[in-house]
Amino acid sequence: MLKIAAAISFLLITVSPAFAQYYLRGEVRDEKQNVLSNAKILLHSTRYIYYSGSSGSFGILSSRQTDSATISLEGYQPVCLKLEATKFQPVVLKMLYSSSNLQRNRLVSFTRNLNPADRTNRTIAGETYSSLVENEFVPARKYPETGCAIHTDKASYSNIRRFLGMNTQVPPDAVRVEELLNYFSFDYTAPPPDSIFGFKSWLSDCPWNPRSHLLFLHASARKIDPDKIPPTNLVFLVDVSGSMDMPNRLPLLKSAFKLLVDNLREKDTVSIVVYGSTVGVWLTPTSGKEKDKIRKSIEELYPGGSTPGESGIRTAYRLAKSQYIKGGNNRVILATDGDFNVGQTSEDELEKMITQHQQSGIYLTCLGVGMGNYKDSKLEILAKKGNGNFAYLDNEKEAEKVLVKELTQTLYTVADDAFLNVRFNPSVIKEYRLIGFDNKVNALADSLNEVEGGEVGSGHSLLAMFELVSFNQSLNDWGYAKDGLAQVSMNYKLPGDSIGRITSYTVPATYTEFQDLPECYRFATSVSMFAGLLKNSQYIRAVTWNDAAILADESHNSQDAIQTEFISMIIKAKKIYGNKRKKKQ
Repeated sequence: MLKIAAAISFLLITVSPAFAQYYLRGEVRDEKQNVLSNAKILLHSTRYIYYSGSSGSFGILSSRQTDSATISLEGYQPVCLKLEATKFQPVVLKMLYSSSNLQRNRLVSFTRNLNPADRTNRTIAGETYSSLVENEFVPARKYPETGCAIHTDKASYSNIRRFLGMNTQVPPDAVRVEELLNYFSFDYTAPPPDSIFGFKSWLSDCPWNPRSHLLFLHASARKIDPDKIPPTNLVFLVDVSGSMDMPNRLPLLKSAFKLLVDNLREKDTVSIVVYGSTVGVWLTPTSGKEKDKIRKSIEELYPGGSTPGESGIRTAYRLAKSQYIKGGNNRVILATDGDFNVGQTSEDELEKMITQHQQSGIYLTCLGVGMGNYKDSKLEILAKKGNGNFAYLDNEKEAEKVLVKELTQTLYTVADDAFLNVRFNPSVIKEYRLIGFDNKVNALADSLNEVEGGEVGSGHSLLAMFELVSFNQSLNDWGYAKDGLAQVSMNYKLPGDSIGRITSYTVPATYTEFQDLPECYRFATSVSMFAGLLKNSQYIRAVTWNDAAILADESHNSQDAIQTEFISMIIKAKKIYGNKRKKKQ
C-alpha cells in the first residue's frame, strides 16, 4: 500500500507542472492611450487566437509561465512580445500612416481565378460608382468553399428607381444584386431562442438555364425586444454645403430626420453637427423628450458654402465619443450627396480616416441623396469601414421606410463582422456561382485582400442565391446526396463583444419544382433577373424584360406596395432599354 501511495505521489510531482495553469494578462492601447478593443492576439505556443475586450484588456490561460505573442489590429503596426504570468503587460500599438497599409482592400465575397484590370471607377455625369466584377462559375472540387459578407445595405434599389424614374439607363456598376434582394423582407422566420440567426433553404430549377439549379439560402436575424432596446446616442452629421440646395437634397433630409425624431425616447440623446460654410455643433446633446427643440433645430438648417466632409466627420465622432453610452447604441448618421471638395476628398483618404474610428464602438449610417454629383462609391466605402449601413433616399416614402418602418434594422445591431461561409459537397456539385456580392476591381487586384464581415440589424432577412451545376444527369434526383448539398456557417460577434461565434446549418438535398416554390422565392428570382438585365450579365442571355415582368407579376404579393411598384420598374426599364438587350461593352 505504501508503494502505491509513493507511486501516486511521484506521478503528481512529475506530471503536475505540465498541467499547470498560468494567467497571461495585459492591456492594449494606442499611442494616445486610448483603449483598443478587438485586437488580435496570436499565442505562439499553441497558435490559438484571442482578442482584447471592450476595455482593451485581455487574460489568457496558458500552460506556460512565459510565452510569446503577436498582437495586431487593422490600421496599426503589429507587435511581437513576451508575456509573463507574473507581470501585467501594457501594449502600445502605433498607427500606420501609410494609406496602402492602413486600409487593405476587402472582398465582399470569394472569387477565384480572376485577373482584373487596374482599378477604375465609373463616372456617369459626375456620379461615381466602384467598378465591379461579376462572380463566375467556380469548380467545386477545386474550390468547394466560398462565402460572402453580410450587411443590410439597400441603397442600390432606390438609386435604380431614381434613374428609371428619370427615363435614364442605369450605370451597370450601380446595380448590386444583393442590395436589391435585401430591399424586400422575404419570408422572415424568427430564429431559435438560443441563436441570433435562423436558416432555411430551397433548391429548384433555374429559369434561364435548364442545365442548372437555383439554391436559395435564407438567413433571418433575431429581432430585438422593443422593451429591451438600449438607450441611443445619435449624432446627425448633415451636409449643408451649397450643392445641397435642391429639393431632393437638404429639404428631403430635413423631412427624413423629423420623421426619425418622432420615434425617440426620453433616454435617447440627439446632437447635430453641420458642415458647409461652417463646421460645428448645430445642436448640443439633447434628450429625445425635447422633440420640438430638435425639430426646430432641424428646420433651421440652411445650405451654403463648400463641402469640408472630413472636418465634419471628425467633429461628429468627437461629439459622439464625448456622449458615449456604454452598452448603448452609439451612432453617427451622415447625410450627404457625397460630394466632398475640401480637406481629404479621395476615397483612399476618407477610408484611411474612417478606419481610425473603427474600434471606437461608434457605428456609422450613411444616407445618400441627390443626383448629378452623387458619390455612391464614397458613401459605400465610408459605411463599410465605419461598421455601418448605407441607404439612398430618393423620396419621402423611402425616408419613412428606412428611418421609421425599418428603424430597428437601420439603427440597432444584433451582430457585427457577420460573414456567411458555404462549403459545397464536391461529390454532388460540379460548379457553382454566387449571384450578386460582386467584388470591386481594386479588391480583386490587391494581393492582401480579405473578406470583410458586415453589420446586421435587428430582424434583417438575408437571401443569398447560387446557380448550381450538378454531376448527376437526372437533375431532379438528389437522393444520393446523403451528406447534403452544402455546410453553412454564419460567423459573427455580438455588438461590443470580441468573441467570435458560429451558427451552423446543413443544406438538405431536397428538390422543389419551381412552380411549387413559395411565392417570395419566385419573386426573388424575378429580382435577380431584373438585376442581370440591367448589368447586361453574360449568364442570363436568354432572359428578356418580359420574362422578368411576367414572373414578378405571377409571384408578387398584391398587398405589398413595394412588390407592386417593382413590376412598374421592370416595365419602365423595358421602355428605356427597348426589347433588345444592350450590346456587351
